[in-house]
Amino acid sequence: MSTLLEQVRHRLTTADYHKMGAAGVFGPTDRVELIEGEIIDMAPIGSTHAGVVALLIKLLVRALADQAIVNVQNPVVLGDHSEPQPDLSVSRPRADFYRGAHPTPADILLLIEVAESSVNFDREVKLPLYARHNVPEVWLVDLRQKALAIHRAPLEGAYRVTLQPHDLTRIAPLELPQVVLDLSDLFRF
Repeated sequence: MSTLLEQVRHRLTTADYHKMGAAGVFGPTDRVELIEGEIIDMAPIGSTHAGVVALLIKLLVRALADQAIVNVQNPVVLGDHSEPQPDLSVSRPRADFYRGAHPTPADILLLIEVAESSVNFDREVKLPLYARHNVPEVWLVDLRQKALAIHRAPLEGAYRVTLQPHDLTRIAPLELPQVVLDLSDLFRF
């Protein structure tokens, strides 16, 4: 037997979400993302979070050169009901720089979520979502615990491999093994 809540719930599609944005339902300062058909408010970005994202941008752009496209808090389309905005995404190169359409899992080489207050949501909701859509690798940067968790090998809604490196001097994305990053400054704040 279904509950009343299940009977009145309406799951939005990405098309619905974009129509709402075009109609002005969201204000210019609203920070929201579509997760499994629901509009979710995103946590405010604090200075530590912003600084870590800026550091990662610098390191990735320098190391990747023209091998991939680095996006910051831009949407990724995951099926018909989800359009999260990870802190960073590294996508396959494309001549139009994804002006024609947002990246999908087939385009994604790496997603990075930087979490301070949102670590539980990122771990319990977003990671399984990414795994269900076969995003090959997700890094979760936990600012409170000062820890990096690298999630790889998605299968049936979960990542089979999770690495928690203590030595951050030589970290390479699975899909770009030639790109070795020194993340030793990641938690120096």
